[in-house]
Amino acid sequence: MVEQDNTLALAPRLAEEIRDKLIAGELKPGQRLSEAALSAGLDVSRNSLREAFRLLTKEGLLRHEPNRGVFVATPSMASIIDIYRVRRMIECQALAKAYPNHPAVARMRAAVERARIAGDGKQWGTVGSENMVFHAAIVDLADSQRLNAFYAQIAAELRLSFGLLADPELLHAPYVELNAAILEKLEAGMTAEASAALEAYLMQSERTVLAAFSRIDTGNSSGK
Repeated sequence: MVEQDNTLALAPRLAEEIRDKLIAGELKPGQRLSEAALSAGLDVSRNSLREAFRLLTKEGLLRHEPNRGVFVATPSMASIIDIYRVRRMIECQALAKAYPNHPAVARMRAAVERARIAGDGKQWGTVGSENMVFHAAIVDLADSQRLNAFYAQIAAELRLSFGLLADPELLHAPYVELNAAILEKLEAGMTAEASAALEAYLMQSERTVLAAFSRIDTGNSSGK
């Protein structure tokens, strides 16, 4: 009973660690997860790991295939559309009502600077990770732990959709300076303008991801 209680108590933290790996791009869509490797890497029992897998499967981030194992989920076009709808609702509202001197603004600035450095070095995966940090900080502006937790799941699904695309530079490069422009409006107290700029940005990002995703679908359906 004690072991079961410990397993149940540990599982949410393990799920969060695996979710963070998804957001960071360390785990890819369709990747099979090794219980042995993850339990050793995270220094936890397989029972605890399986409970974490169960939680993440319920969130739609993993999928279980009988007799084959646990795999990272592959987003659908419908889920991508829904993710961007939710992002516009949460992020644009957080910016519109933001306090320009909120501590999260400093994290936004740091993410922009790190993304610029990574972009100069053509490290597009790192640019993508800093982009995720930037947008998580936007959600932090709302000062809601519930929103932060919900957004972490959305962010993980979003990064999985990015992982399907073959050209990370096309996906990430244009948004470094767009992030910087939104940040400048926020720091100047122009929260309505920052929110409007973010809405246009998210519409552009959604079109880019969906266009690339449709090309993947076409390629798959033609047997390529």
